[in-house]
Amino acid sequence: MRRVVITGQGTVNPLGKSVQETYDAMAKGQCAITQLQIRDVERLSVRVGAQVQDYQAERHFSRQELVRLDRFSQFALLSARQAAEQAGLEAGSFCKESAGVVIGTAGGGLNTWDSSYRAVYQERKNRVHPFVVPRLMNNAAASTISMQLQLQGPTFSVSTACSSSNHAIGQAFHMIRGGAAELMFAGGSESMICFGGIKAWESLRVMSSTGCRPFSADRDGMVQGEGAAVFLLEEYSHATARGAQPLCEILGFCMTSDAGDIVLPSREGAARTMRGALADAGIDAAEIDYVNAHGTATAANDRIECAAIHDVFDSCVEELRVSSTKSMHGHLIGGTGAVELLACTLALTQGVIAPTIGIKKQDPNCRLDVVPNKAVHSRVDFAMSNAFAFGGLNAVLVLGASR
Repeated sequence: MRRVVITGQGTVNPLGKSVQETYDAMAKGQCAITQLQIRDVERLSVRVGAQVQDYQAERHFSRQELVRLDRFSQFALLSARQAAEQAGLEAGSFCKESAGVVIGTAGGGLNTWDSSYRAVYQERKNRVHPFVVPRLMNNAAASTISMQLQLQGPTFSVSTACSSSNHAIGQAFHMIRGGAAELMFAGGSESMICFGGIKAWESLRVMSSTGCRPFSADRDGMVQGEGAAVFLLEEYSHATARGAQPLCEILGFCMTSDAGDIVLPSREGAARTMRGALADAGIDAAEIDYVNAHGTATAANDRIECAAIHDVFDSCVEELRVSSTKSMHGHLIGGTGAVELLACTLALTQGVIAPTIGIKKQDPNCRLDVVPNKAVHSRVDFAMSNAFAFGGLNAVLVLGASR
């Protein structure tokens, strides 16, 4: 069976505008959740979020590019450029026809939707910019990456709410392992922090106005974030032939549907997906050292996910470390799994397990080592990344240290 390794990674997210900045912030347990700086924030009940601060798009893109790129596409493209640079991927060093892109996003160009609706309905303008459709379409980020990096293989977007990134990375993994591609850029991007985006989420009554505290007894909901992370996945021999150094290896992937409630997660569905990913990877639950949890800080999600982890890991759960980095960078919705995968690569490459911050008293219904408030230094050979989305769509990845 063909092996799939990660040779490059890039990110723009609330914790940092590069992988190293993000690693440093995760290791220090920094919190990027602050008061929102958006238009009409005074009309919102929820006024906290994790935004990418001090971001100047004009430093990275020309004026002509900016008229075509929504904020979510900008984040994705910058992340892909970083991944290509780290991996030493240069034009002419690979077959364009066997290289592609899969990017997960839930909202796509939501900032473009928001500003265009405002122009038409509030300001009563009769025309919008001719590039509104190319900016707002969900595949804009994937298409832009493929054009700029000259990737002519499988290229598409995935939209499965909070599991979008894991589904995207899993699909890229399957295509390389199955021989449909030699290298793939994969990850997720999201920028739903605008008046319309926050107002819509407010209506679900799952948002916190105080902060994100997964597994904490006093948690009161999720917090929105924005940003992207993109990884370069390669077939192992392809990577080594061009002199690339693998960072870690993707060993298994599983995706399932609960076929149940549209918003309430399923304990059985989560457990079934984790077991499926372990089986696909060919390893036992006892071999997993770290799980990056979905951990949204909503009452139901945390409790159900913890129960599912107990079901899967059983007698070895006491040795397992589990954390939710959403406590630091917020919930990036379709982009969240990609940024959270950085916590797994941090653990696998540097032996640093990112913490769950904000815990004063741990919920007794969440009886796990959730790495409270402070990072732990420990050898990690195998890691798991969970994503359990609205709609009952589950996607779990299993990774191993480079060998």
